[in-house]
Amino acid sequence: MRLRPPLSLLAAAAALLAAATAQAAPYKVTLLVRADDARLERNRVERAYLGHPGGPAGDGLGVALKEAAFELDAAGTAITVDTVPVADAAAARAAAQKAEKAGAAVLLTDLDAAATLAVADAVQRPVLNLGAADDRLRGPDCRPKLLHLAPSERMRADALAQTLAARKWPQVLLLTGPSPLDAERSAVAQAAIKRYGLKLAAVKPFKLSADPRERNLANPLLLTGGVAYDAVWVVDSDGEFARTLPYRTALPRPVVGDGGLVPVAWHAQFERFGAPQVSRRFQKAANRPMTGADWAAWMAGKALVAAAVAAPKGPQANFEKALAEGSVDGSKGVVMSFRPWDGQLRQPLLLTDGQGVISTAPIEGVLHPKNVLDTLGADAPEKLCKVRP
Repeated sequence: MRLRPPLSLLAAAAALLAAATAQAAPYKVTLLVRADDARLERNRVERAYLGHPGGPAGDGLGVALKEAAFELDAAGTAITVDTVPVADAAAARAAAQKAEKAGAAVLLTDLDAAATLAVADAVQRPVLNLGAADDRLRGPDCRPKLLHLAPSERMRADALAQTLAARKWPQVLLLTGPSPLDAERSAVAQAAIKRYGLKLAAVKPFKLSADPRERNLANPLLLTGGVAYDAVWVVDSDGEFARTLPYRTALPRPVVGDGGLVPVAWHAQFERFGAPQVSRRFQKAANRPMTGADWAAWMAGKALVAAAVAAPKGPQANFEKALAEGSVDGSKGVVMSFRPWDGQLRQPLLLTDGQGVISTAPIEGVLHPKNVLDTLGADAPEKLCKVRP
């Protein structure tokens, strides 16, 4: 005859088991996105402009969290996501404050620069920027807890300038679009051209217009004629003119920038370091190819998972420290981390013509005393961000 253990022992065992399997309170994440996002209008998404989003940021974030479900469960923690559309910077500020009061441990933004800053200034929590490439967010308008998953505009320009220098295409014809954003990005491109010892053959404006008096401003043969150059660098934030420029220049020369050879954070045809498996998982989940914007959101998810696993039961300070100082694998062949001086995620960039990945940057042979990834974007000695060490 078997004797049952005393009820007190059974209760103690049950309590121990419950304690061992109990999860800490989940980390709450709020993702702020643009309401009625013009970038995701059907006609734009169907054109698949290189470097532009192909769908909502939540797709990449969701894939990363799904992949990490077992890891989070084993660590006794979890991450929940609430997606909130906002119409402008004021709405973003209000939504961020509401999320912080509701217990959000971190906020993610797929917004423009003004709205991103409004969020960063409204809360004490870390803010992960998924979409704004503006260099001012990493420089004069940086914030202590603002981290950037998307590559900056300067990183993209440096990747192109390194490529042109390595291929010995020093004479560059720069074509710039009519928008204020194009003007800002053109200045960044010119700085990169100077930084890597290239020469500006000429700078010319272009404009797509229905006005017959302005049609010459959209004529590739006229825009690229009358000057000698090794490559045409096109700055076109809209994307429509740039995609039609390759093979239509006056001289048979390569096109780079927003058309031709384009620097991106990710391309679905990247075939190294486990990238095909990542792209296939995303394709299966979202039913579309993975873009650079999706990769940034996916990496944000991976960074959040790493921080949650490192501090599964908090406190918040430990979670934030693990997030800012941790390292993450992004299937690009190197371990990536956030730069302490501007919050930017170090990362290689892929150069693609839309059909495949032609090369990566930093270009082989480019040197740096500590980390070659820091040749893309602002380096520590420049001290462009004054509120970080």
